[in-house]
Amino acid sequence: MIIVGAGETGARAAFGLRERGYRGRVVLTGDESHLPYERPPLSKGLLSDSAEPKYLAPADRYEAAGIELVLGQSVVSIDRQSKTIHLRDGFVYSYEKLLLAAGARPRPFPGLDADGKRVFYLRTYADALALHPWMAPGRTIAVVGGGFIGLELAAIARQAGANVTVVEALPRILMRGVPEVLAMRLQTRHVAEGVDIRCGTGISSIDSGPGGVVILMADAMQIEADIVVIGIGATPNTELAAGAGLQIENGILVDEYLCTSDPDILAAGDCCNFPLSIYGGRRVRLESWRSAQEQGILAAANMLGEASPVSGAPWFWSDQYDLTLQVAGLLDEAATTVERHQEDGGLILFHLAAGGRLVAASGLGIGNSVARDIRLAEMLIANMAHPDPVSLADPATKLKGLLKAA
Repeated sequence: MIIVGAGETGARAAFGLRERGYRGRVVLTGDESHLPYERPPLSKGLLSDSAEPKYLAPADRYEAAGIELVLGQSVVSIDRQSKTIHLRDGFVYSYEKLLLAAGARPRPFPGLDADGKRVFYLRTYADALALHPWMAPGRTIAVVGGGFIGLELAAIARQAGANVTVVEALPRILMRGVPEVLAMRLQTRHVAEGVDIRCGTGISSIDSGPGGVVILMADAMQIEADIVVIGIGATPNTELAAGAGLQIENGILVDEYLCTSDPDILAAGDCCNFPLSIYGGRRVRLESWRSAQEQGILAAANMLGEASPVSGAPWFWSDQYDLTLQVAGLLDEAATTVERHQEDGGLILFHLAAGGRLVAASGLGIGNSVARDIRLAEMLIANMAHPDPVSLADPATKLKGLLKAA
């Protein structure tokens, strides 16, 4: 078995094969030279202390499991007829089943490449190391993009004493996938911490020089900073799959079992586009830590012929200052929203479809104050429940009771 992509999904799949009793050869390949590590800490804490990455497992665990690590080597092609992959250094590996867990890469700002001096993206441990020295008092940082990565980075930079400006072309931050009421609560907190947030204006140009960067806005305003960090989304790594003739559509197209158009090749994680049965087979591509974990484990099962479908609701989270945001389900499936106000100031939103079915839930609070209710809401979503809106709004009503009733 060959796994291309030594991230969360790939590593989980490799160990998943062994946990299911597979005794054949398992090869895990990756572009980076580091052992597989978790990416969320890169923007949620690693920048503040320049620690080692959070490895998924130590080297001796891979050795004990008989997992061959081929790191620092990219796969350049797949030959489906001979069932082989070809690495940049010329090595060729044969596969029985192949899993593509190639992930995604930052979407570039047009005409602006990362230079490691004044222009940065944040996706890898190397990116985080390069950014770390700029997280310091007196530094001035411009962040292009008001999504999760940009705002998490802004929070860390402010806590380190840097001056931060966030530029978002859309009318508000977190426009995609976060309700406005929660986004505005987060924006209020950022502004109170001293972050300058500018929304609704495009960028005409970004000029990088030895002394810093100058951002010229569409309204002719200028922003000057020591560095600029681009966080405008991600692009799935599909080139390898496309070169092999696999179907591509906003990611590598797979079925509910994560199988591509070739029955011997599966794809999972950030790079794949898959159907969600609880939303009528609607196709999605998720850039989610939990999805990467779950799909890695599921892919291992299906490589061994178990035929287990993708299930459950999408889930995302973001830590900014002492606040945690969580979102479960697909918000754009909703027609109405019910608010539940917690005693500690946290807010949970339940998003209902036109027929009353719970299709999503979102919450914002200090620490893990919303985590339990969002988790229970996930279960209600998965059960396609139609909970009473009055009960949802009442903080005295236990969601566990609504789950039992469902």
